Amino acid sequence: MTGREVQQVRSFNRFYTNLIGALDYGRHLYTPYTLTEARVLYEISHGHRVDAADLRSSLSLDAGYLSRLLTRFEEGGLITRGPSERDGRRQRITLTEHGRATADLLEERSRDSAGTLLKRLPGPDRSRLLESMTAIRELLGGTPEHPAPVLRLRDPEPGDLGWMVQRNAALYAREYGFDLSYEALVARIVAEYAERHDPLWDRTWIAELGGERVGAVMCVRDGIEALPQETGGTPPSTARLRLLLVEPEARGRGVGQALVSACVGFAREAGYRELVLWTNSVLSAARILYERAGFELTAEKPHHSFGRELVGQDWRLPL
Repeated sequence: MTGREVQQVRSFNRFYTNLIGALDYGRHLYTPYTLTEARVLYEISHGHRVDAADLRSSLSLDAGYLSRLLTRFEEGGLITRGPSERDGRRQRITLTEHGRATADLLEERSRDSAGTLLKRLPGPDRSRLLESMTAIRELLGGTPEHPAPVLRLRDPEPGDLGWMVQRNAALYAREYGFDLSYEALVARIVAEYAERHDPLWDRTWIAELGGERVGAVMCVRDGIEALPQETGGTPPSTARLRLLLVEPEARGRGVGQALVSACVGFAREAGYRELVLWTNSVLSAARILYERAGFELTAEKPHHSFGRELVGQDWRLPL
């Protein structure tokens, strides 16, 4: 890969965003909706039993931004929200009659826009263009005949928690030289979750790409290991993100961002006031994900753990 090749890709991106009006804020397809808002309406109108968590993961949207967008839709009479049939803690999103009409209008104008673009070209050039578009999708994402693997976040099933222990131990040993004491720590965290988790306050997600497990994360009450097994009492104020994991072959495909967004969204919906996490400075890729989600580094401290000299970091996200 050369610098010139990178510039060609960036130049094409600038050209195409101008062509489709992606930069024309608030006037996508001559409507009062942005390109992102139009895409969310499209997903709701074409989905089956769509909920906010589905939209966050499928579109890789920040949980706070999506929440504000859905609130605007609700205030504008486009959608209604209610408890999901699959999980009462989730919000099921349904288009109103006005919302359906708006989505249909956007769909019609989108088809007209694409048709106008194609009409400018003679037949042979249209064929060339469509073949090139197919090639781009095939090389970078997928085609209808060979679709890109679908990213799905789900609740853990029997065997998944043991898989989390095994994959954390194996990957951190291979990539960072951690010894068996790290596996022991992960095993304790997972066992505490299995024994003490309360579905109202604690959640684990398993990420699948094309049906294969490629990642996981936990969101739990801070100090869950010290809490009594019985639930109830004063609602907790602090949640903790734990054991974020993305398999090497799935990195760069939005898995980590989807997992972090799911954790942030759950913590907000559950009513926590802040989300915290502890990590080590060597995990630079994870740091980027945390910063994008709005976490702030609050403290650093050198320590010797897992057979390594490390720098521990505390991160915090006010909710």
